[in-house]
Order: sequence, then structure tokens, then C-alpha cells
Amino acid sequence: MNCAWHCDARDGAARAGRLVTAHGEVPTPAFMPVGTAGTVKGMTADAVRATGARMVLGNTYHLMLRPGAERVARLGGLHRMMDWPGPILTDSGGFQVMSLAKLRTLDADGVTFRSHIDGTAHRLTPEASIAIQHALDATVTMAFDECTKFPATEDEARVSMELSMRWAARCRAAFVPRDGYGLFGINQGGVYPDLRARSAEALVRIGFDGYAIGGLAVGEGQTAMFAVLDDVIPRLPESAPRYLMGVGTPDDILGAVARGIDMFDCVIPTRAGRTARAYTRAGVFNLRNARFADDERPLDPTCACPLCARHSRAYLHHLFRSEEMLGPMLLTWHNLHYYQDFMCDIRSAIGAGRLDAHAAATRATWAAGEAP
Repeated sequence: MNCAWHCDARDGAARAGRLVTAHGEVPTPAFMPVGTAGTVKGMTADAVRATGARMVLGNTYHLMLRPGAERVARLGGLHRMMDWPGPILTDSGGFQVMSLAKLRTLDADGVTFRSHIDGTAHRLTPEASIAIQHALDATVTMAFDECTKFPATEDEARVSMELSMRWAARCRAAFVPRDGYGLFGINQGGVYPDLRARSAEALVRIGFDGYAIGGLAVGEGQTAMFAVLDDVIPRLPESAPRYLMGVGTPDDILGAVARGIDMFDCVIPTRAGRTARAYTRAGVFNLRNARFADDERPLDPTCACPLCARHSRAYLHHLFRSEEMLGPMLLTWHNLHYYQDFMCDIRSAIGAGRLDAHAAATRATWAAGEAP
């Protein structure tokens, strides 16, 4: 039996549940830290676990270039190599081919591109992407898609979506079913409701273990993103997990959970950790700001991460102003801890039937902008 999702509670369209996999259970709604190249930047695997994270994300494009899928397999697979026995979801590489690769050439069969690292030529097809993710031992494999650019005309989005749906069927055929493993399809179609609907219908006909919504958080804005979710989510199976790729901010997550999304990933908390931006229950703060130079308080008194338990805002300000590597490491740990606490609070609110009240109170605290 492939990986399966079980619903434990509902609050309107929001769901709390469990993704059951060969590598353990993941409570949902879940946020997956991004470990693109086999590591969550600045974090040991033990530190990532300590934040409460149960599932992380890796990437086909980056790992196929360095160190290579065959080498990862020889080293015992991605779980063993990065000391993460829990579930790993691997992005198929479609977005990175679009955004990073040089001299990309797209055809009906796949994509030929040159590495952004050294210019060497490579080719990805749906079958190759699935084979690489199999070699990595991904718990959840993502279908290979053509990530539609933004902005795109309706005709451009249609051609891209139709190609992705043909590739989705090829991914389904190439995937090797194993107990506790799964394959997710990716909905595409830009901001065009008819195209998104056709994509959802095609994916459901093919049949996947989970359904992702891709091609969002690429510049369309929150209103347009939520409009797509409102249209697409009712077209997806109630029994399967729904994954919003590359999202996002805490406010985006609140809105998406309320619409029925179960899984998220984003580089925001780790990237912010490297650039002195702190996510807290009181909002987002820039620790380089001079007002923190003599602030002896913990960053967030309600947080139990090592930074908040042991260090002051003033110390973190000093680390960043001195360009000490410990600053980004500690703040990344904090931000990931905040995101996991944030998701835990959401799951509890859904279970108690008070998600709307919880979201309103959370946003009110952000608006006040002062740490408790």
C-alpha cells in the first residue's frame, strides 16, 4: 500500500490529519523545511528534528548535479546520507530547470539544459526524474512538470499545462509502487480557472497518492493565489493530501489551511534566518536594527528554541553586525522552530473547531507588532 493520508478533524474546509509513510507519520497541516541539496542550510539533522519538523524536502535538480543520484544511492540513499530517517519529499526539478538552468531547450519528450554550476549538458524527462527520485529513495516523489512562467498568456499557460499533464501520465507509468511510498501530481494552469480545472480533472483521472498545486507564489499576489485555491481544491479528492508548493509566509499558510491545504514548503524561514529577519508571534523583525543593540529580552519569550532560551536580542544583533556565522545558525533554528510551533497551533485550533478565531487573534498580534 502506498503512503496514505488520514483525516482526524475538520473545521470548515480546513483539515487536520496524518500522512502515513514508510518513514513515519507526519501530522498535517505540515510545514516541510527545505533541504535542497541534502541539508537544511545552517542546521544539523538533530537541530531540524528538535524544531518539531517531521518531514523535509530535497531536490532532484540539485542532487542530480551534485553529488549525483547514483552516488547518493551508493551511500545508502538520501535518508542515510543526510541522517534523516523520517519522510523526505523530493521536488522533481521542473521549477529549478525553469529558474536556474542555462540554455534550456524544451520539447515534447523533456528538457535539455546546461548546469548553472559548470555549464555541463543534462537532460531531464519524466522517466528520468522519477528514476532519480527513486535512486534518492524519496518517500514522496513529485511528478515532473513544466513550471509555467509568470506572467503568461492564457495560450502559453494552456500549452504548458497540457504538456505537464502528458508528462504526469508518464510519471505515473514510470513510478515503482512500494509500501509507504507515494507519487504526487502537480496542478498547473497559471491564474486561469478553466485551465486549472482541466489540469485537476486530468490528474484525478490518472490517479495519484497526493495532489500538489504548483505555479503559485511566483508573483501573482495573495489574492490571485487564494482565488486559484478556491477553484482547484474542491476538484481534488477529499481522501488525498493537498500540497501547496513553495508557500510561504505565515499569513499565506493561514489562508491556505482555511481553504483545505495540508502541506507546505518554503525557503522563507531559512533564508530569513541568514539575513537577520526573525519570525515571531509578534511579527517579523530585522535584528540588524539599532533598536536591538541593548535589548536584553529574548527574541520571543514564548519560544523554547535555544536562541530564545539562552540568548538576548542584543547578542543576536551583535552576531549579525559582526558577521559571525553563529547569528544565521541561531536565527535559522529559531525561525524553523517558530514555523513548527505555528503549524502545531493551527492543528490544535482545527481540532478544537476554532481556526477562524485563532487566525484572527494571530493576525491581531502581528498587527500590534510588539513582542509579548
